[in-house]
Amino acid sequence: MALPDIVTRDEWLAARKRLLEEEKQLTRRIDALNADRRRLPMTRVDKDYRFQGVEGEVGLADLFQGRRQLIVQHVMFAPDWDDACSGCTASLDELAPGVLRHLAARETSFVLVSRAPLAKLVEYRDRKGWFAPWYSSYGTDFNYDFDVTMDESVKPPVYNYRPLDKGASGEQPGVSSFLKVGDDVFHTYSTYGRGTDHAGGAYGFLDLTALGRQEEWEEPKGRNDAPHPNMPTFT
Repeated sequence: MALPDIVTRDEWLAARKRLLEEEKQLTRRIDALNADRRRLPMTRVDKDYRFQGVEGEVGLADLFQGRRQLIVQHVMFAPDWDDACSGCTASLDELAPGVLRHLAARETSFVLVSRAPLAKLVEYRDRKGWFAPWYSSYGTDFNYDFDVTMDESVKPPVYNYRPLDKGASGEQPGVSSFLKVGDDVFHTYSTYGRGTDHAGGAYGFLDLTALGRQEEWEEPKGRNDAPHPNMPTFT
């Protein structure tokens, strides 16, 4: 087994300080990248997507639950499957109730959407003990339009904004962010594959949205009338 080198405390401290400088550079670069993400333009969602939830049929605007932002996790669960994707399942096993409360405190709702019929989603959710709202897009274009279901008979397959080889099919994971302005819903961002790796906590999810963490230090300014201080208290 390959283990770290053994050195003196002073040698370790020197190496740690060198790494700290690299970590700080990366943090500043991530902050700049997140600001660029918030500066992305947005596009109006004109299609009337309908979803099935435990409360009945709802539209995309209803998923916001009265908040300004919506994050959708596209969970891989095809209509003919009995279980959701094991990778999606692992990520949702780590989702704590506090994450949803913290997102709500920043005017952001979080839901799951899959193509499987609602009855399968409810059974699987109850079996896993999950609590996040889960909606079925069965029979709609939603998954195809957001490139998380591949079917050449519907549209040329694209994933992570790149065309796939002919014959590609099936389900893929992703996260999409939306913003509500008046009665209009806008798509602001989607990420796929490794782009979802660091989105497990409230800050990670908020960094994928147009309004971000809504804290005083963030750029661009003016996205929130009463920005929060730079403290992860979510009060």
